[in-house]
Amino acid sequence: MSPNKNGNISTTTDLRDSSDETAKNSVLTASASQSVDVSANVSCESAPVTPDFSKFAPSDSLLKRREWKSRIMAGIITAAFVIAMIPLVSVLWTTIARGVKRLNLNFLAYNMSGVIGGMPTPSGGHGGIEHAIIGTLEVTLGAMVISVPIGLMCAIYLVEYARGSKIAKAISLLVNVMSGIPSIVAGLFAFSLFTILLGPGVSNGFEGSVALSILMIPTVVNSSVEMLHVVPDDLREASYALGVTKSRTIIKVVLRTALPGIISGVVLAIARVIGETAPLLMTAGFIVTTNWNLFSGQMTTLPVFVYQEYSKMSVTCPPSAGSECVSSIPSERAWAAALVLIAIVLVLNLIGRLIQRLFSVEAK
Repeated sequence: MSPNKNGNISTTTDLRDSSDETAKNSVLTASASQSVDVSANVSCESAPVTPDFSKFAPSDSLLKRREWKSRIMAGIITAAFVIAMIPLVSVLWTTIARGVKRLNLNFLAYNMSGVIGGMPTPSGGHGGIEHAIIGTLEVTLGAMVISVPIGLMCAIYLVEYARGSKIAKAISLLVNVMSGIPSIVAGLFAFSLFTILLGPGVSNGFEGSVALSILMIPTVVNSSVEMLHVVPDDLREASYALGVTKSRTIIKVVLRTALPGIISGVVLAIARVIGETAPLLMTAGFIVTTNWNLFSGQMTTLPVFVYQEYSKMSVTCPPSAGSECVSSIPSERAWAAALVLIAIVLVLNLIGRLIQRLFSVEAK
């Protein structure tokens, strides 16, 4: 019984050992497979993933539609530019073609004193615009002296001192309303003001300057406000951090930076009023002689001269006058004066551009 029993016990022990080894082998195999899976996952995660953008590529038909739309829009923009240039080119060409005929040194150096009909004057010409050029420059300069300081100080107050306040909004509203008033209303205001102060019948160049300044101030204010808003607040804060006062910061930093844009606004305002006729007819008046005094006596400006001459259209020449009498001389003088007025505006714009370059801040 004992041998059989021992033999059974040894057999049982061998079976247990083999089963333990089998379990160990299966555990090792499972752990190895898991490690392989983990390493494979790690390698897959570490590998860069390239996105597929091919599905976002536009089709050929879409590209063709875009190209046609681009061509159509380019054609529309070009046509709009050509249409906008047609009136400008037409006005310039007509003024030059009709004005250059009478434009000469005699026309620029003499006034209308002694001119009778279409007959020539003792100087050899048929009248000139010297008095109108002087009147235009003096009246416009007076308007600029009045409007530029007022408009600039108003813009500084709106941007630097009352930004966002109710009073700033009210002033901005009034300025926008003023920018839309008819020029004849400005002339009536100046005429009424001087009539109240100095009595009825007063007419001088300074009265015309006051009328034009009412039209200039809104343009100066709006353009200056926009230019002051463009100045970065960092410049102001840097100046304040150095202990500079607010007033000195405005003068030395803000205005210095915005000066080119302010000058552009002033030139735009001058071009806006230099061609006004209605307010000057009732304020500055019209004379045929030269008046150098802005504060005494009537003054003729180029727009008023053009209006007066073109309203005549022509004069009647007697049969005995011969070829010396020019019946269409009023119309010719009007076109020549209009050409000179355009040239003055062009010169003022060139001066403004030159001042911009001299005072512009160079970016480093």
